[in-house]
Amino acid sequence: MLRLRWGLPVATVAGLAATMVCAYADTIETALVQAYQNNPQVNAQRAAVRATDENVPQALSGYRPTISATGSVGTFYSNTTSETTTGGRTLRSTSEGSVNPRSVGATITQNLFNGFQTTNRTRQAEAQVFAARETLRVIEQTVLLDAVTAYMNVLRDRAILDLQRRNVEVIQEQLRQTRDRFNVGEVTRTDVAQAESRVAAAQSQMLAAQANYTTSRAVYRRVIGVDPGALKPGTPVDRLSPRTLDLAIAQGQTENPAVGAAEHGVDVAALQVKVSEGALYPSLSVSGSVQKGYDTSLSTVESLQASVTGQLTVPIYQGGSEYSTIRQSKETLGQRRLELALNRDQARANVVQVWGQLEAAKAQITATQAQVTAAEIALNGVREEARVGQRTTLDVLNAQQELVNARVALVTAQRDRVVASYALLSAVGRLSVAVLGLQVPIYDPITHYYQIRDSWIGVRTPDGQ
Repeated sequence: MLRLRWGLPVATVAGLAATMVCAYADTIETALVQAYQNNPQVNAQRAAVRATDENVPQALSGYRPTISATGSVGTFYSNTTSETTTGGRTLRSTSEGSVNPRSVGATITQNLFNGFQTTNRTRQAEAQVFAARETLRVIEQTVLLDAVTAYMNVLRDRAILDLQRRNVEVIQEQLRQTRDRFNVGEVTRTDVAQAESRVAAAQSQMLAAQANYTTSRAVYRRVIGVDPGALKPGTPVDRLSPRTLDLAIAQGQTENPAVGAAEHGVDVAALQVKVSEGALYPSLSVSGSVQKGYDTSLSTVESLQASVTGQLTVPIYQGGSEYSTIRQSKETLGQRRLELALNRDQARANVVQVWGQLEAAKAQITATQAQVTAAEIALNGVREEARVGQRTTLDVLNAQQELVNARVALVTAQRDRVVASYALLSAVGRLSVAVLGLQVPIYDPITHYYQIRDSWIGVRTPDGQ
C-alpha cells in the first residue's frame, strides 16, 4: 500500500495524507472500472472481435444456395422490302412491324461438394474468432495494468512533489538560520554559500517533481479517461496470484491470453492448409433455372423454359498455383508453431521477471523503511551536534538530503510493490474485471457471436451487449 510515515519531525507530508484519505477520494478499483469502460483501445478491440465474428456466417454461406433473378424488356422494329419476278414483271412488297420482348427468370445454385472447403473455412473462421477473443483479453489486461501504473504513478509523483516542497521549506529555514549565525560571526561565508546552493538544488528538484506529476496526470487522463481526483492508496493483489514461482510459471504458460491467441493461430494456419488442399478435389453442384418470355406484336407469344443441371468439375491442372498455395500454407503453419513456442517462452520469462520485481519491491520497502528511520535519527543527531559546534552546516544539509532521498525511495518502492503485484497477475493471465471482482458489467463477446452466426440476411449490426 502506498503510504508514507506521517507525523515525522522533519519533512512531514501531512497535507498529502489528508488528500489521499479524503472521504470522496477515488480508489484504484474505480479507476480500473473507468478504464475498462472508457478506454478507446479496449473498445476498438471489441469492435475488431465483432468484425471477426462475421467470418463465420461468411464461411457458412458456402452451405447455402445462391439465388438470382433476371428481367429484361425491350423493343424491336423491323421494315422489310422484298422483290419477286413473275412473268417478266417485278413485284415489290413491304412488311413492317415491331416486337416488344419481355422476359423474367430465376436461377438457384446449390453447392453439394467442394473438397470440404466450406467445412474447413467454417472451422477456420471459428478459430479466428477464438484468437480474436484472446487478443481482446490481451488488450484488456494491458489497459488494466496501464491504469494501475498510471494510478500509482500519480500517487507516487504527488507524494514526491510534496516531499520536495517541504524540503525546500526546510532548507530555506536552514539558510535563514545560517545567515543569522553568519551575521553574529558563528559561521563563515562558505556556510552561507553552501546553504544557498542547496536551496537552489532543492528548488530544481521540486520543479522536476512538478513536471513528473503533471506528466503522470496527463497519462492518467489518457488511460482512464478522466482527470485524477483525490486518490486513495492502492493495495497489492497478492491474494489473487499463485503462491509459488513454479505454479506461476505453469499458469502463465497455459492461461496467458497471448499464448491462447498463438494456439488458435496455429489452428487457423492448419485449417488453411486443408482449405488449400481442397482445390485439388472435385466439386459438385446443382442448379435450376426458370425463364418466361413474352414477344408482343400483333399477337402475343409466350414461352416458358425450365431446367435442372448437375455439374461435376474435376481439376486436372490449373497452372500450378494451387500447389504453390498449399506449400505456402504449410510454411505459414510452421511459422505459427514457432510463434507459439516463442509466446510460451516469453510468458515464462515475463512471469520470472515480474516475480523477481515483486520480491525485490518487498525487500526494498523493508530496507527503505529502515533507511528512513536511520536517516531521521542521524539528522536529529547532526543538528544537535551542529548547535554545539561539532558539526558544520554542510553536515546538516547532507543529512537533510539523505532523509529526503530515503523517503523518495520509500515512496517509489511502495509504488513498485503495488504495480508488480498487478503485473504478476497479468503475466499469469488473471488480470480481469471478473478476477478482481470489480463492480462493472462485463463485456461478453459471445453475445454478439450468436446474434450473427446463423443470420441469412440483414445489414443492421446488433449491439452485441
